[in-house]
Amino acid sequence: MQATIYKSTGSWYTAKTTTGDFLQARIKGLFKIDEDITSTNPIAVGDEVNIEMEEGENAPAIITDIDDRKNYIVRSSPQGKHKKHIVAANLDQAMLVCTVKEPRTSQGFIDRFLVTAAAYHIPVILVFNKKDVYKAKEMEKFEHWKAVYEDIGYTVVLTAASVGEGMDELKELLKDKTTLISGHSGVGKSTIINQLLPHLQLRTKNVSGWSGKGLHTTTFAEMFDLPDGGRLIDTPGVREFGIVDIPKTELSHYFLEMQAYLPGCQFNNCIHMDEPGCAVKEAVEEGEIDMDRYVSYATILATIEETTY
Repeated sequence: MQATIYKSTGSWYTAKTTTGDFLQARIKGLFKIDEDITSTNPIAVGDEVNIEMEEGENAPAIITDIDDRKNYIVRSSPQGKHKKHIVAANLDQAMLVCTVKEPRTSQGFIDRFLVTAAAYHIPVILVFNKKDVYKAKEMEKFEHWKAVYEDIGYTVVLTAASVGEGMDELKELLKDKTTLISGHSGVGKSTIINQLLPHLQLRTKNVSGWSGKGLHTTTFAEMFDLPDGGRLIDTPGVREFGIVDIPKTELSHYFLEMQAYLPGCQFNNCIHMDEPGCAVKEAVEEGEIDMDRYVSYATILATIEETTY
Protein backbone atom coordinates (compact mmCIF):
# COMPACT_ATOMS: atom_id res chain seq x y z
CA MET A 1 0.00 0.00 0.00
CA GLN A 2 1.41 3.38 -1.02
CA ALA A 3 1.35 6.28 1.41
CA THR A 4 2.93 9.68 2.10
CA ILE A 5 4.56 10.57 5.40
CA TYR A 6 2.77 13.53 7.01
CA LYS A 7 4.41 13.54 10.44
CA SER A 8 7.57 12.17 11.99
CA THR A 9 8.17 11.95 15.73
CA GLY A 10 11.43 10.03 15.52
CA SER A 11 10.17 6.47 15.92
CA TRP A 12 6.51 6.76 14.86
CA TYR A 13 5.13 8.21 11.66
CA THR A 14 1.74 9.44 10.49
CA ALA A 15 1.14 8.32 6.92
CA LYS A 16 -1.67 9.25 4.50
CA THR A 17 -2.66 6.51 2.07
CA THR A 18 -3.71 7.05 -1.53
CA THR A 19 -7.33 6.60 -0.37
CA GLY A 20 -7.00 9.48 2.10
CA ASP A 21 -6.78 7.45 5.30
CA PHE A 22 -4.28 8.40 8.02
CA LEU A 23 -2.37 5.56 9.68
CA GLN A 24 0.15 5.37 12.50
CA ALA A 25 3.21 3.51 11.23
CA ARG A 26 6.62 2.39 12.35
CA ILE A 27 9.72 1.27 10.47
CA LYS A 28 10.40 -2.38 9.79
CA GLY A 29 13.31 -3.39 12.05
CA LEU A 30 15.85 -4.18 9.34
CA PHE A 31 14.98 -1.02 7.44
CA LYS A 32 16.18 1.08 10.36
CA ILE A 33 19.79 -0.07 10.03
CA ASP A 34 20.04 0.04 6.23
CA GLU A 35 23.69 0.91 5.60
CA ASP A 36 22.74 3.15 2.67
CA ILE A 37 20.95 5.57 4.98
CA THR A 38 23.42 8.08 6.35
CA SER A 39 21.08 10.61 7.99
CA THR A 40 19.96 10.51 11.60
CA ASN A 41 16.37 10.07 10.39
CA PRO A 42 15.91 7.42 7.66
CA ILE A 43 12.38 8.62 6.83
CA ALA A 44 11.25 12.23 6.58
CA VAL A 45 8.01 14.11 6.11
CA GLY A 46 7.14 14.13 2.43
CA ASP A 47 8.59 10.69 1.75
CA GLU A 48 6.56 8.28 -0.38
CA VAL A 49 6.62 4.84 1.26
CA ASN A 50 5.18 1.36 1.01
CA ILE A 51 3.16 0.15 3.98
CA GLU A 52 2.01 -3.29 5.09
CA MET A 53 -0.62 -3.91 7.74
CA GLU A 54 0.18 -6.20 10.64
CA GLU A 55 -2.42 -8.70 11.76
CA GLY A 56 -4.49 -8.07 14.88
CA GLU A 57 -6.81 -5.38 16.16
CA ASN A 58 -5.17 -1.95 16.54
CA ALA A 59 -1.93 -3.35 15.09
CA PRO A 60 0.33 -0.60 13.64
CA ALA A 61 1.17 -0.26 9.98
CA ILE A 62 4.72 -1.21 8.99
CA ILE A 63 6.83 0.87 6.58
CA THR A 64 8.69 -1.68 4.48
CA ASP A 65 10.50 0.54 1.98
CA ILE A 66 10.83 4.09 0.70
CA ASP A 67 10.51 5.36 -2.88
CA ASP A 68 13.34 7.29 -4.49
CA ARG A 69 13.22 10.94 -3.48
CA LYS A 70 12.76 13.71 -6.03
CA ASN A 71 14.81 15.89 -3.70
CA TYR A 72 15.24 16.65 -0.02
CA ILE A 73 16.67 19.35 2.20
CA VAL A 74 19.09 18.65 5.02
CA ARG A 75 20.77 20.46 7.86
CA SER A 76 23.40 19.43 10.35
CA SER A 77 21.86 17.18 12.97
CA PRO A 78 21.33 18.28 16.59
CA GLN A 79 23.05 14.97 17.40
CA GLY A 80 26.35 16.21 15.96
CA LYS A 81 27.66 18.63 13.36
CA HIS A 82 29.11 15.81 11.26
CA LYS A 83 25.74 14.08 10.99
CA LYS A 84 22.89 15.23 8.79
CA HIS A 85 19.18 15.42 9.45
CA ILE A 86 16.68 15.33 6.57
CA VAL A 87 14.23 18.16 7.20
CA ALA A 88 11.75 17.15 4.48
CA ALA A 89 11.60 15.35 1.13
CA ASN A 90 9.93 15.68 -2.30
CA LEU A 91 9.54 19.45 -2.21
CA ASP A 92 8.41 21.85 -4.92
CA GLN A 93 9.72 24.86 -3.01
CA ALA A 94 10.70 26.19 0.41
CA MET A 95 9.50 29.28 2.21
CA LEU A 96 11.88 30.94 4.67
CA VAL A 97 10.16 33.28 7.11
CA CYS A 98 12.44 36.15 8.16
CA THR A 99 12.05 39.29 10.24
CA VAL A 100 13.91 42.58 10.23
CA LYS A 101 12.83 43.16 13.84
CA GLU A 102 11.57 41.18 16.86
CA PRO A 103 13.69 39.09 16.35
CA ARG A 104 16.04 40.20 13.59
CA THR A 105 16.99 37.44 11.17
CA SER A 106 20.68 37.59 10.24
CA GLN A 107 21.68 37.63 6.61
CA GLY A 108 24.09 34.81 7.38
CA PHE A 109 21.19 32.58 8.40
CA ILE A 110 19.22 33.48 5.27
CA ASP A 111 22.20 32.76 3.03
CA ARG A 112 22.97 29.40 4.67
CA PHE A 113 19.39 28.34 4.05
CA LEU A 114 19.54 29.52 0.42
CA VAL A 115 22.80 27.64 -0.16
CA THR A 116 21.32 24.40 1.19
CA ALA A 117 18.16 24.80 -0.91
CA ALA A 118 20.16 25.59 -4.04
CA ALA A 119 22.33 22.51 -3.51
CA TYR A 120 19.17 20.38 -3.69
CA HIS A 121 17.56 22.40 -6.53
CA ILE A 122 14.73 23.72 -4.35
CA PRO A 123 13.39 27.23 -5.17
CA VAL A 124 12.94 29.54 -2.16
CA ILE A 125 10.37 32.21 -1.32
CA LEU A 126 11.68 34.74 1.22
CA VAL A 127 8.85 35.99 3.44
CA PHE A 128 9.68 39.00 5.60
CA ASN A 129 7.05 39.02 8.33
CA LYS A 130 5.99 41.54 11.01
CA LYS A 131 5.74 44.53 8.69
CA ASP A 132 3.38 46.02 11.28
CA VAL A 133 6.27 46.61 13.71
CA TYR A 134 8.71 48.03 11.13
CA LYS A 135 9.59 51.70 11.30
CA ALA A 136 11.46 53.70 8.66
CA LYS A 137 14.84 52.15 9.50
CA GLU A 138 13.49 48.59 9.24
CA MET A 139 11.63 49.33 6.00
CA GLU A 140 14.86 50.71 4.52
CA LYS A 141 16.64 47.49 5.50
CA PHE A 142 13.86 45.38 4.02
CA GLU A 143 13.89 47.31 0.74
CA HIS A 144 17.66 46.78 0.52
CA TRP A 145 17.35 43.02 1.08
CA LYS A 146 14.39 42.82 -1.30
CA ALA A 147 16.44 44.47 -4.05
CA VAL A 148 19.45 42.19 -3.42
CA TYR A 149 17.51 38.93 -3.39
CA GLU A 150 15.08 39.75 -6.19
CA ASP A 151 18.04 40.74 -8.36
CA ILE A 152 19.48 37.26 -7.76
CA GLY A 153 16.14 35.70 -8.75
CA TYR A 154 14.39 34.95 -5.46
CA THR A 155 10.75 35.79 -4.75
CA VAL A 156 10.44 38.21 -1.81
CA VAL A 157 7.15 38.86 0.01
CA LEU A 158 6.39 41.31 2.83
CA THR A 159 3.69 40.25 5.31
CA ALA A 160 2.08 41.24 8.58
CA ALA A 161 0.58 37.87 9.44
CA SER A 162 -0.89 39.05 12.74
CA VAL A 163 -3.31 41.27 10.80
CA GLY A 164 -3.57 39.11 7.67
CA GLU A 165 -1.60 41.42 5.36
CA GLY A 166 0.13 39.66 2.46
CA MET A 167 -1.72 36.37 2.94
CA ASP A 168 -3.49 36.43 -0.44
CA GLU A 169 -0.14 36.71 -2.22
CA LEU A 170 1.23 33.82 -0.17
CA LYS A 171 -1.80 31.64 -0.93
CA GLU A 172 -1.20 32.09 -4.66
CA LEU A 173 2.48 31.19 -4.33
CA LEU A 174 1.65 28.04 -2.32
CA LYS A 175 -1.25 26.82 -4.44
CA ASP A 176 -0.86 23.24 -5.74
CA LYS A 177 2.74 22.95 -4.48
CA THR A 178 4.44 21.09 -1.65
CA THR A 179 6.20 23.79 0.37
CA LEU A 180 8.46 23.58 3.38
CA ILE A 181 8.16 26.52 5.79
CA SER A 182 11.14 27.27 7.97
CA GLY A 183 12.71 30.05 10.01
CA HIS A 184 13.94 31.04 13.44
CA SER A 185 11.63 30.62 16.41
CA GLY A 186 9.70 33.83 16.97
CA VAL A 187 9.46 35.03 13.35
CA GLY A 188 5.73 34.25 13.14
CA LYS A 189 5.64 30.90 11.34
CA SER A 190 2.74 29.69 13.46
CA THR A 191 0.83 32.93 12.89
CA ILE A 192 1.26 32.55 9.12
CA ILE A 193 0.13 28.92 9.26
CA ASN A 194 -2.88 29.84 11.38
CA GLN A 195 -3.84 32.39 8.72
CA LEU A 196 -3.51 29.78 5.97
CA LEU A 197 -5.08 26.96 8.00
CA PRO A 198 -7.19 28.59 10.72
CA HIS A 199 -8.70 25.31 11.90
CA LEU A 200 -5.29 24.17 13.18
CA GLN A 201 -4.86 26.94 15.75
CA LEU A 202 -1.19 26.09 16.26
CA ARG A 203 0.15 27.04 19.65
CA THR A 204 2.29 30.11 20.19
CA LYS A 205 3.84 31.40 23.37
CA ASN A 206 4.60 34.98 24.24
CA VAL A 207 8.11 36.29 24.69
CA SER A 208 8.73 39.21 27.02
CA GLY A 209 9.67 42.37 25.18
CA TRP A 210 8.52 41.13 21.78
CA SER A 211 5.13 42.85 21.81
CA GLY A 212 3.37 39.57 22.47
CA LYS A 213 4.53 38.02 19.19
CA GLY A 214 4.67 34.28 19.60
CA LEU A 215 7.39 31.72 19.57
CA HIS A 216 6.35 28.67 17.59
CA THR A 217 6.18 25.59 19.76
CA THR A 218 6.38 22.98 17.01
CA THR A 219 8.42 19.96 18.14
CA PHE A 220 8.25 17.69 15.07
CA ALA A 221 7.96 18.27 11.34
CA GLU A 222 4.41 17.87 10.05
CA MET A 223 2.66 18.27 6.68
CA PHE A 224 -0.82 19.78 6.18
CA ASP A 225 -3.11 19.84 3.15
CA LEU A 226 -3.93 23.38 2.01
CA PRO A 227 -7.63 24.09 1.25
CA ASP A 228 -6.94 25.52 -2.21
CA GLY A 229 -4.56 22.70 -3.19
CA GLY A 230 -0.99 21.98 -2.24
CA ARG A 231 0.66 20.96 1.01
CA LEU A 232 2.60 22.86 3.66
CA ILE A 233 5.33 21.24 5.75
CA ASP A 234 5.79 22.89 9.13
CA THR A 235 9.16 22.46 10.82
CA PRO A 236 10.51 23.25 14.29
CA GLY A 237 12.15 26.65 14.61
CA VAL A 238 15.89 26.41 13.95
CA ARG A 239 18.59 28.53 15.55
CA GLU A 240 21.28 27.73 13.00
CA PHE A 241 21.27 26.02 9.63
CA GLY A 242 24.48 24.02 9.36
CA ILE A 243 25.88 23.37 5.91
CA VAL A 244 26.56 19.70 5.15
CA ASP A 245 27.97 17.81 2.16
CA ILE A 246 29.24 20.89 0.30
CA PRO A 247 32.99 21.07 -0.43
CA LYS A 248 34.72 24.45 -0.43
CA THR A 249 35.27 24.34 -4.19
CA GLU A 250 31.51 23.92 -4.80
CA LEU A 251 30.11 26.50 -2.38
CA SER A 252 30.11 29.35 -4.92
CA HIS A 253 27.91 27.24 -7.25
CA TYR A 254 25.07 27.70 -4.75
CA PHE A 255 25.40 31.47 -4.55
CA LEU A 256 23.30 31.85 -7.68
CA GLU A 257 24.61 35.29 -8.65
CA MET A 258 28.19 33.94 -8.72
CA GLN A 259 27.45 31.21 -11.25
CA ALA A 260 27.82 33.41 -14.33
CA TYR A 261 31.31 34.53 -13.23
CA LEU A 262 32.80 31.13 -12.35
CA PRO A 263 33.99 30.28 -15.90
CA GLY A 264 35.98 33.54 -15.90
CA CYS A 265 38.22 32.57 -12.99
CA GLN A 266 41.83 31.76 -13.85
CA PHE A 267 41.78 28.52 -11.82
CA ASN A 268 39.13 25.79 -12.02
CA ASN A 269 39.36 25.19 -8.27
CA CYS A 270 39.21 28.88 -7.35
CA ILE A 271 37.48 29.51 -4.02
CA HIS A 272 37.40 33.29 -4.64
CA MET A 273 39.48 34.40 -1.70
CA ASP A 274 43.18 35.03 -2.43
CA GLU A 275 43.61 33.59 -5.91
CA PRO A 276 44.78 35.79 -8.79
CA GLY A 277 42.51 36.21 -11.79
CA CYS A 278 39.30 35.69 -9.81
CA ALA A 279 36.24 36.85 -11.76
CA VAL A 280 33.99 36.62 -8.71
CA LYS A 281 36.13 38.98 -6.61
CA GLU A 282 36.32 41.36 -9.56
CA ALA A 283 32.50 41.33 -9.79
CA VAL A 284 32.26 42.13 -6.08
CA GLU A 285 34.69 45.03 -6.44
CA GLU A 286 32.68 46.40 -9.37
CA GLY A 287 29.41 46.14 -7.44
CA GLU A 288 27.95 43.43 -9.65
CA ILE A 289 27.77 41.04 -6.66
CA ASP A 290 26.50 42.42 -3.36
CA MET A 291 29.32 42.84 -0.83
CA ASP A 292 27.23 41.49 2.07
CA ARG A 293 26.50 38.35 0.08
CA TYR A 294 30.23 37.91 -0.55
CA VAL A 295 30.86 38.33 3.20
CA SER A 296 28.26 35.59 3.81
CA TYR A 297 30.06 33.41 1.28
CA ALA A 298 33.44 33.95 2.98
CA THR A 299 31.95 33.28 6.42
CA ILE A 300 30.31 30.02 5.31
CA LEU A 301 33.48 28.99 3.48
CA ALA A 302 35.46 29.34 6.72
CA THR A 303 33.14 26.90 8.47
CA ILE A 304 33.57 24.12 5.90
CA GLU A 305 36.11 21.50 6.90
CA GLU A 306 37.73 20.34 3.67
CA THR A 307 39.11 17.22 5.35
CA THR A 308 35.56 15.90 5.60
CA TYR A 309 35.36 15.32 1.85
